[in-house]
Amino acid sequence: MTMNMTSSMNAGIAGLQSNATRMAGISDNIANASTHGYRRVHTSFHAMVLGDTVANRGTYAAGGVRTSTMRMVDQGGQITGTQNATDLAVNGRGFLPVTSLTGARNGGEAMPLMLTPTGSFRFDADGFLRSDADLVLLGWPANADGTVPAFARNSNDGLVPVRLDDMQLAPQPTGTISLGMNLPASATLPDAPGTPSDLSLDYIDTLGLSRNLDISFVPTVTPGTHSNAWTMQVEDPATGTALGAWALQFGSGVADGGRLTSVTELPGSDAYDPATGTVGITIDGQDIAIEIGALLDRQGITQTAGAFQPHRIAQDGFGAGEVLGVSVTEEGMVQAVYDQGTVRTLYQVPLVDVPNPNGLESLSNQAYRVSAESGAFLLWNAGEGPTGTVMGNALQQSATDIAAELTGLIQTQRAYSSNAKLIQTVDEMLQETTNIKR
Repeated sequence: MTMNMTSSMNAGIAGLQSNATRMAGISDNIANASTHGYRRVHTSFHAMVLGDTVANRGTYAAGGVRTSTMRMVDQGGQITGTQNATDLAVNGRGFLPVTSLTGARNGGEAMPLMLTPTGSFRFDADGFLRSDADLVLLGWPANADGTVPAFARNSNDGLVPVRLDDMQLAPQPTGTISLGMNLPASATLPDAPGTPSDLSLDYIDTLGLSRNLDISFVPTVTPGTHSNAWTMQVEDPATGTALGAWALQFGSGVADGGRLTSVTELPGSDAYDPATGTVGITIDGQDIAIEIGALLDRQGITQTAGAFQPHRIAQDGFGAGEVLGVSVTEEGMVQAVYDQGTVRTLYQVPLVDVPNPNGLESLSNQAYRVSAESGAFLLWNAGEGPTGTVMGNALQQSATDIAAELTGLIQTQRAYSSNAKLIQTVDEMLQETTNIKR
């Protein structure tokens, strides 16, 4: 009998300890109700059975209870908008790759990989994009043309700290000019006056300066027939030097009406490349390809009814510029916006996924580390696969539900009081047993 009473007291003590553990988890959850990206702690109770009773007969000894805690990493909070373009939140199950500030400064193997679901990132004095908790965002560096090369998806070797250490963009001379326009079909009628259509456009020279080119489209007027032919002439307006001329022929049939059917270079001009739909000029040693469109293509130069109408003119050069701001796209592209209007991709931030997010090792500041229980990580392009997208101007709120936590707080308080009463009752019973000897 005394053994049963002792086991009852031990069960009560185990109940006090277990409810104290649950209370600690509830306290953390409530304390972090306003912490961005916080994941709540869940406490589970497990019964312990002692003794070897057969068919529920015999003396029963109380085994008590034990607890286990788990941080519910796979359960995130709501996403809210902010005014900072580099406030980032993951809309999905993925995580942002980050490292410590010390690791970012040291680089190489000393740079630990950590994960976070959200962060308020800003550029510091060293150019690192880091949060106020000193977590530095990681990404794959882009090439000079903005493309991102292929990196290993199961390794963090290609990841580097996102850093803006050069606020100025070096100029890029123009290499290609794209023309999308319509030439008036009425200008090549037999009785047309033969008035040319002129176009002036800018390009960037090798020094990063903006200069001009003059392009003139001269209609071919042939008495008695609709020629559907033009001569395209390119000239340097600064010197009046002719840079090239080409004869353009447009179709008039059902299949090719209004479309470019042939391009013939005139003497002293570069040949038309049908594969790329371009003609070439050279000005002050700078080679520029002018894209007029492939044969039978409606995206380049066409000839239909209506007025002379340039609807698309683009060139790939830009002058020197200063950074106005940085933004992050849903695909995780970190892009710098410059004062002359250029947008350049600097990094791509992948999203990290693990088979068991709840098995991640929890660190301070809403950061996590891959563990044996979480499984190996894999890097995904944001917007592809199971990881979700990256949201700029946004932060993820705490996953704490205050109402549910307060309800659990009341339950835990009652359970704790009941276990304390159990210990008190068993103590009184033991006292009565002791009094039998008197």
